[in-house]
Amino acid sequence: MSVDTELINTPFTSYHIAAGAKMVPFAGYNMPVQYKGITSEHLAVRRNVGLFDLSHMGEFEVSGLGALEFLQSVTTNNVAALTPGKIQYSCMTDAEGGIVDDLLVYRLADRFFLVVNASNIAKDFAWLDSHKPKGVALVDRSRELGLLAIQGPNAQKVMAQLTDYDLDSMPYYTCANARVGGEELLFSRTGYTGEDGFEMYIPNAACARLWEKVIAAGTKHGIELIGLGARDSLRLEMKMALYGNDIDQTTTPVEAGLSWIVDFSKDFVGSPVVKKQKEAGPTRRLVCLELEGKVFPRHGYDIADERGVIGKVTSGTFSPSLQKPIALGYVPTDKSKIGATVDIIIRDTRHRAVVVKPPFYKQASHR
Repeated sequence: MSVDTELINTPFTSYHIAAGAKMVPFAGYNMPVQYKGITSEHLAVRRNVGLFDLSHMGEFEVSGLGALEFLQSVTTNNVAALTPGKIQYSCMTDAEGGIVDDLLVYRLADRFFLVVNASNIAKDFAWLDSHKPKGVALVDRSRELGLLAIQGPNAQKVMAQLTDYDLDSMPYYTCANARVGGEELLFSRTGYTGEDGFEMYIPNAACARLWEKVIAAGTKHGIELIGLGARDSLRLEMKMALYGNDIDQTTTPVEAGLSWIVDFSKDFVGSPVVKKQKEAGPTRRLVCLELEGKVFPRHGYDIADERGVIGKVTSGTFSPSLQKPIALGYVPTDKSKIGATVDIIIRDTRHRAVVVKPPFYKQASHR
């Protein structure tokens, strides 16, 4: 694939290249996977503050009469519970209960704003459009916006230099329209790291100006540029699911441990299947696994017990924060209890793994 002709550059690509980033194709975009190194970038976010370019993510606007009822019917969480300025994590399921995508639903004053995974933008839009009733408008804003995230225990210190908005009174999973770095934009107190942080949705024309402002504000606090590699290890330590690895249309919210984002009292696409599975109990569950030593469990590795292969690793890494190997994977329900043991097969060798309570990392700063 040619970067010049086929990959999409974000509004910040030139800054990544100038900073010496290793660039890789990701979901059709030309993205930075690392700058100084995944481990050092990971620890910078855990201990201080980092800056992520997430412009590959998808953003849709939903408005019009019936918008609330429409979203209630196609997402699992209770959209009616949202008041303007509130955000919820949710997912969309198909008729069989499989996860079409996980997403954020923002309730704004006059519309809803959905943030979806980069690899699913076209699929999600088509799926939503196929279920959309007359009178509801669905607009794809993905290519009109850049997205920057400031993440880490010192994120508010950086953000406070960029906006006069009262950040002290802004809870986790809320959003506001305000001036940030001199630009009017939507920002939220959200993130995919477990740390405190903010995500800013920036009109393309303002991206270059805002990048410079964020870097200037962050310099005195030692802000570091963070690539996709550390983003993956940070979210894995928090057991935050990655679509395409840990969840997809072959997995249900109940199996994935996402029942907490399902309102079982309402009807939605796939709800009969999901409700039935919740009542009966799933035959498998997504679990957190810790190993000993310096091994590196990877996506696709076999999970086994005395019966033979019983599952696959969906995500794995050597945790920079915990200094031990960690993994997610689906196992039969009888092996999903905390303290249960299984083996992960790495290069034809069995390595003992213990099921632990999520998240792996328990000292995160999100509020």
